[in-house]
Amino acid sequence: MSVRPPAECENMEQVRAEIDRLDSAILDLVAERFGYVDRAWQLKSRREDAVVPWRIQQVIDRVRARATERGVPPELAEALWRQMIGWFIQYEEEKLSNPPAGTQK
Repeated sequence: MSVRPPAECENMEQVRAEIDRLDSAILDLVAERFGYVDRAWQLKSRREDAVVPWRIQQVIDRVRARATERGVPPELAEALWRQMIGWFIQYEEEKLSNPPAGTQK
């Protein structure tokens, strides 16, 4: 499927097709990120290790800067990433509280 820039969309069907294409690509990237989060909890030893404040801030700072570079409101990017990070932290905490046998280092 070819990419159609927003300005070249002539009707809502074309806009929706591009949004659907992007949603699929975004989900693929979230799935890839999830794989790394899933590995991260296995490398950690305690539930408390799921929250690393300096790392959270580092990620947020990078996301805001990239959003600004790309013309995306940094507040939007930060809100999305904080939601995602919060979910991943909860996931890690749950896994670290009750890890399957043989998965922790």
